[in-house]
Amino acid sequence: MKKFNERDRNRIIEMAWEDRTPFEAIEFQFGLPEKEVIKLMRTTLKRSSFHLWRKRVNSGPSQKHLKKQPGDMVKFKSTRQKQISLNKISKR
Repeated sequence: MKKFNERDRNRIIEMAWEDRTPFEAIEFQFGLPEKEVIKLMRTTLKRSSFHLWRKRVNSGPSQKHLKKQPGDMVKFKSTRQKQISLNKISKR
């Protein structure tokens, strides 16, 4: 597994917790495939939290995979977010 600084690790965990953020987005931004995200979550979270997260990710309504997301799903995008620039807030 790649070595990430604490800020990146926290962002990956935050993205993994979000139901609408697919694993493909995490891999695009951080180069971390799904299996590595699961390993990171397993080593970082408490056992019970990890099991709850895995149960939610594998449930029917979860949209952690692009294939499961409906095509007409409207996603929210903050006006402060740059275009695909690794989720950094633009400087003013």
